[in-house]
Amino acid sequence: MMQLSHYPSVIIQAAQRVNEIDSQLMAVQQQVHRFEGNADKIAAFEMDLKNDAQRKARRFEVLLVNQEYQKSVDTQIQLITEKANAIAHLEYLRNQFSVAKLEARLNIAQQLTDFESRELVGL
Repeated sequence: MMQLSHYPSVIIQAAQRVNEIDSQLMAVQQQVHRFEGNADKIAAFEMDLKNDAQRKARRFEVLLVNQEYQKSVDTQIQLITEKANAIAHLEYLRNQFSVAKLEARLNIAQQLTDFESRELVGL
């Protein structure tokens, strides 16, 4: 078990890791949105497409063959999972810290009770 005084720095490191992952995730989401916007533009300006269903199908085709888009989506999925795990780890550390503080308080209370009991007996 970690010393009580070490928890704050470990917790801040875990929180910073969540923020780093979140920043990476936002950057990848920007890329994904750019690829999707480009696919929308391509589908919107193809004159032989007659309705929304055809435009959606064309958009899907454009994105399907774009390897960079596929890589970005895969990275996005990976980062979402990493972020969820990092948040779970952060919460775990926070809960451990709370338990450690409660155990320290209980220990102090027991020591005080033991001391008071010895005083009553005259030890």
